[in-house]
Amino acid sequence: MLDTARLAGFFAAHGIWSVSGGETLIPILGYEQADGERGLDRYVLGDIAEGAQAGQEALRRNDHSAARAVLVVDAYVHLETGKTDSLIVEAVEYDVAALKIAVPYRPQPSPLGFAVHRPKFLEISGVDRRDYEALGEAFFEGVDSHEPAAEIWNAHYDPSL
Repeated sequence: MLDTARLAGFFAAHGIWSVSGGETLIPILGYEQADGERGLDRYVLGDIAEGAQAGQEALRRNDHSAARAVLVVDAYVHLETGKTDSLIVEAVEYDVAALKIAVPYRPQPSPLGFAVHRPKFLEISGVDRRDYEALGEAFFEGVDSHEPAAEIWNAHYDPSL
C-alpha cells in the first residue's frame, strides 16, 4: 500500500500544481501498472461533477487493468473552520486496500494568497493501524517526487488547518 500512497501524493501534488493559478481542477485519474508504468486520464465533460462521476466509475472499473490508481477531484471538505476548498484524493490498490485523503487549500484569488494545508486522511481500509504513519510518509514522498508541483506545495504550505 506504500506504493499506492506514493502515487496518491504524486497526483495530489499534480492537482495542487493545477489549482495554484486559480483554476478549478479537471478531474484526473492517475494509474500505475504492475511494471511501474504510469498514465493519466482527464475527465473533461459538461461540468466538473459529471467529470468527477466519470472518474469514479473509471476508478471502480479499473479501465487500464492497473495495479493501483488515484482519482483527484476538486471539491469541498467540511472542517472545524467550515466549508473549505479541497482536493479529494481517492487511491486504491486493487483488491487490497484503499484510502481517501482531503488536501485543503486556499484558492486564488484570495487576499491572503494561495495556500496548501495539511492533508486529512478521511478513510482507510485494508491497512493495519500501525501502518498509518508509514502511509503518511509515503504520501509526502510522492508529493516530493513531482518536483515542479512540490516546489509550489512547499512554497505555499500553511499547516494552520
